[in-house]
Amino acid sequence: MDGLDARAVEFHRLHEAGCFVMPNPWDVGSARALESLGFPALATTSAGFAWTRGRPDNGVAVGEMLEHLADVAAAVTVPMNADFEDGFATSPQGVADNVLRAVSTGIAGLSIEDSSHDPDGEPLLDHGLSVERIAAARAAIDESGTGVVLTARSEGFVVGRPDLEETLRRLRAYAEAGADCLYAPRILTVEQIAAVVDAVAPKPVNLLINAPFITVAEAAELGVRRISVGGTLARTAWGGFLAAAQEIAESGTFTRFQGLPDVDGIQSR
Repeated sequence: MDGLDARAVEFHRLHEAGCFVMPNPWDVGSARALESLGFPALATTSAGFAWTRGRPDNGVAVGEMLEHLADVAAAVTVPMNADFEDGFATSPQGVADNVLRAVSTGIAGLSIEDSSHDPDGEPLLDHGLSVERIAAARAAIDESGTGVVLTARSEGFVVGRPDLEETLRRLRAYAEAGADCLYAPRILTVEQIAAVVDAVAPKPVNLLINAPFITVAEAAELGVRRISVGGTLARTAWGGFLAAAQEIAESGTFTRFQGLPDVDGIQSR
């Protein structure tokens, strides 16, 4: 990997053995705070970022996302993976074009999902088209020479199609199409996790943990290589904010204004 960005090289190395946690900041400040805690890599969250703009998940345009990726990647020294949603395009060529734009922002990895985002149609894109999109993203990364890690996501368990066999079929095909890492968000059982790990071995698997259903040590025992938390840290922050604001609005009291962190201290490290 001579000549590649040092963070991309490090990100590949992290995927080679063991299990690492890659939490998800939603802005520059949260990224710096997470880096200060010693995490070896970070990942953006499309949901967390959209909420900072007052929109739901998948509610930002590609230009906004690219600017966000550049800002967050520049703010930290560890590898940064990008939640690049569906590549902001349906066609393989459109995905390739946007991936080329994304890899120039300083990120060390990115993910492409197979959701259709069509509320009236099939929630997943056609299988063949989805494979072509991953192959196009692979070709774009190879053309760029950046060495960015490509993660392929199958969203069946997110969009109401929790069909494990179809998920495994898609992940295997994405691995063959050139994905470096495979990801099926919202799988929740030991059996599902083990099946995904086995299906794409020896390629690494990312596990989303957005509820206390498993520990890092237990996931590592199952062969999970990488763990992310999606928008859950952002939701945790929103939970504290809304609870304090609701208390003020309803009771006129401020009991939650105690034991708070030194945010200035965190940001000046």
